[in-house]
Amino acid sequence: MKDVHKSSTGFARDPDGTFFDPGARTAMARFTDGDDTLALEAATAVRTAFHAVERIRAHGARGRGLSSGALDILMRLSASTGDGVSIGDLAQSAGVSSRNVTGLVDTLERDGLARRVPDRHDRRSVLAQITPAGREWIESFRRPTQAAMAAIFRDFTPAELGRLRHLCLRLAENQHRLSLHLDQTGGTDGTDGTPA
Repeated sequence: MKDVHKSSTGFARDPDGTFFDPGARTAMARFTDGDDTLALEAATAVRTAFHAVERIRAHGARGRGLSSGALDILMRLSASTGDGVSIGDLAQSAGVSSRNVTGLVDTLERDGLARRVPDRHDRRSVLAQITPAGREWIESFRRPTQAAMAAIFRDFTPAELGRLRHLCLRLAENQHRLSLHLDQTGGTDGTDGTPA
């Protein structure tokens, strides 16, 4: 297939004007032995976009000493309006394990940006809570982050951003349903050993 246009990142455009990654397309065509590659190319594009956004976030947080995971948890804590957030709720909202969140809260606590407090509704539980220093950190990070996100999404229309958000969350919803199905079926559909 003839490339209509090559970008500075090495991406090319299909005849309809949509971007594709020639290297990914070639690899996926070999992997599928000539079958349709569109879903696999889309998955690769999602991963590429995720890494692009994470690189921008990490660049902004680098001088401030937080990993992107710790930054995500701190931002979630800053949005909390109650007494704090449980580790389980943080893990669920961030889509990571409770063990991962525990380590991230440890880091934030060590840096004075978060603290653990007793849950006044359940004496056996503790909550993570942002500290005043954590709120100051978020305030100093807010403007550079907004500028970086505006730059990375430059020339996207509001409709495109809304559609992108919808498609990404739809993908996450499909993955969640598939995980539930695989958990219920032991990881296979029971006929040929492949996920249903």
